[in-house]
This record gives sequence, structure tokens and C-alpha cells, in this order.
Amino acid sequence: MKSNIYFTLESQLNKLARHNRQGSFRTKERYYFAMKRFCRFLAEEYHLQKLSNISGKHLVHYVLWMQEEGLSASTIKTDLAAIRFFHDKISNPKYTLPDNSKLGVELERRRFGQTDRTWSVSEFNCMVGKALNRDDYLLAFYLARYAGLRIHECFRLDTATARQAIREMAITIKGKGGKIRTVPINDRIALVMEQCLRNTPPGSKLLVPDDMPTDRAINQLQLFILKHRPAVQDPDSDRPLTFHGLRHTYAAEKYQQLIDNGTTDLDAHFTVSQLLGHERADVTNIYLASVRKETGD
Repeated sequence: MKSNIYFTLESQLNKLARHNRQGSFRTKERYYFAMKRFCRFLAEEYHLQKLSNISGKHLVHYVLWMQEEGLSASTIKTDLAAIRFFHDKISNPKYTLPDNSKLGVELERRRFGQTDRTWSVSEFNCMVGKALNRDDYLLAFYLARYAGLRIHECFRLDTATARQAIREMAITIKGKGGKIRTVPINDRIALVMEQCLRNTPPGSKLLVPDDMPTDRAINQLQLFILKHRPAVQDPDSDRPLTFHGLRHTYAAEKYQQLIDNGTTDLDAHFTVSQLLGHERADVTNIYLASVRKETGD
């Protein structure tokens, strides 16, 4: 069904592309493939069948999705330009698309391995305070902060996996590329996980209501962070507070703990890479940006 929707959107895109005479060959190609990626997102996440119905909410959620996928700010901005380019070609679009400044999503410049994305203790505690009546959000925050899980890994958690994690005090998850890793959990995670289990039917996902698509549940949490970020961020801080930043916080603290316990830099780096589910050293360095900044490396 989703593939049929995608092909419908792709057909509409191809019609627009055939009549386009603007831009160089390279620009046309780059914009076309960017728009195809957006079409697949619209089909899979929203079941949208008409490009003329694209709205600002689709752009916001697409940006959040791309950020969680780790795409660079320059790639995201180019994709947004491509979407607006083709949207301008649509006859009688239903909505006017907002520009980047009005999206409500921070499009910060991503400097490879140099941007400190960690949360301070105060920032994390304040955000947790905002979510005290939401066990599902608390569990997601704790899993990212104290176990280094990606947002999609958190929302994939079902009752069977949760019960096993509580028994073993370690959670086994399948990450990007199908890589399976096991990460220790602490008492905070186990306690909130037990609370979520009490309110979740057997076989269901802990963080996703049965009547809600997973992407919508994820987007609601992301928008929750965006809503409360101004109130919880440290004064004069220019660090971007995103859910993914909690994974950075976990990596930086785990690395520092290993170093403080006498582990060599190389071994600590390797251990953190395994816990994060990464193999490339340059990718792990992104998560250790705050540590490198402090040590001057």
C-alpha cells in the first residue's frame, strides 16, 4: 500500500520535473533526488497522496527525521530548497510553505566532531521535571541519557524486550544496519520501565499507543523538547538541545568514567563505539566532542 502511494507521488514529481527548465543539470539532478526522498517520507509516514497537500508540518517533521538520521545541516537545507522549488511548480497548492526561519526547528551548522551537543545536569533534570506526568517520555529520556539509545531504538521497545532488560539489567537492541548490541541499564531505567509495563498490553510497544503510528509518537516527543527547550536551557548556552544530544551526553560521560578508572584512551574509545553501535572512529569522535574540547585534543 505504502509503495503504491510512493509511486503515485513519484509520478506527480516526474511530471513536474519533465516541464522544468530551470537550473543546471547537476542542480536538477540533486533537487530531483532530494524530492524523491521526501516523497518516500510522505508515503511512509503520512500516506500523503497529493504533492499539492504538502504543508508546514510535513517540513517540520521531515527536518526532525533528517536530523535524527544524522544528515548534515547543509544537506537538510538543500533538501528544503528542493522541496520549495518543486512546490512552486505545483498548480494551486493547498498551503504556503514557511521559510526556514519560521519552521521552529533549529538548523544549526554541523561541524564534524567539533560541536558539543551534550546536555548539562541542570538541563536534563529540568526537562525531566517537565515530563513527570509522562512515563513514556521519562523512559525515552532515561534510555538515551543512561544507555545511549537512538530515538527510534527507544520507540521500538516492546514488552518482551523490556521484561528481559529488567531481568538482566541490560537491554539488547537492534540498531542501524541490523547491528545488535547489549547495553547495561541502571535502576532509574528499570523503575520507569516497570511503570510503563503496568500500563502496556502484552506484545505492544511501551512508548507507542496501539492506535498511533510510531512516527507520530516520535514527532510528539521531539516537539515536546522543542516546546520546553527555551525554559530548560542553561543561560547563555549555545549548545543545541536535541534528543540525540542525550546520546552524546551518555557517550562523553561513559568515556570519561573509563578514563578515570585507568582505561587507555584507545580502549575507552573502542568501548564507547561498541556501546553506541558504531564501528567508525570518526563517527564516535562526534559524540566525544565535549571531551575533546576539554582536553584540547
